Amino acid sequence: MSRIIIGIAGGTGSGKTTIARNIAKQLPQGKCILIDHDSYYRDRSDLSIEERKKLNYDHPDSLDNKLFLEHLQALKVGEDIDKPVYNFVNHAREKHVEHIINAPVVIVEGILILADERIRNMFDMKIFVDTDSDIRVFRRIRRDMEKRGRSFSSIRNQYYDTVRPMHLQFVEPSKRWADIIIPEGGENRIALKMMVGNLMRFLENPASALEP
Repeated sequence: MSRIIIGIAGGTGSGKTTIARNIAKQLPQGKCILIDHDSYYRDRSDLSIEERKKLNYDHPDSLDNKLFLEHLQALKVGEDIDKPVYNFVNHAREKHVEHIINAPVVIVEGILILADERIRNMFDMKIFVDTDSDIRVFRRIRRDMEKRGRSFSSIRNQYYDTVRPMHLQFVEPSKRWADIIIPEGGENRIALKMMVGNLMRFLENPASALEP
């Protein structure tokens, strides 16, 4: 069975997760899986919770890219994987894993997936979701307060200490490697329709995957 791996990158709050999910929803059931790079944060349960809170989670070294690459390579050849489950409240991996059954379309999303040459070389198509910084930061504030139980002050401090500088150093420059740049993320219906149409053609005829 032919497979295609699509990488969707972009800054925090850009809408890359939304567009990845919207693409997956419109493909036939069982034909697409989503892999989030965030699940591969290194397990630092050896540190106290207070020490974990101070780590820089926006630097490439915070991620277990060795395991991530192994899993992408396994998916590429049709194998299933056991994906880590990361707890963003405790800043640690859970003891259980999530078993992912292979599918012909694999969508990978994360802020740093185009910054690492080894990872971006795994993708058949590379997408960067480009959204204005003010929109991105408000989305991040809402997400971290509503879903991760964080205070506004902790979000603000993290944004200025690590999120913004790491975005400028690693995420924004990685846009040059994208095959497609999508403005405004999940709200861009034209880009969504284009991607879904291309993937439907691939499922019907794998040789047409990258045709215009």
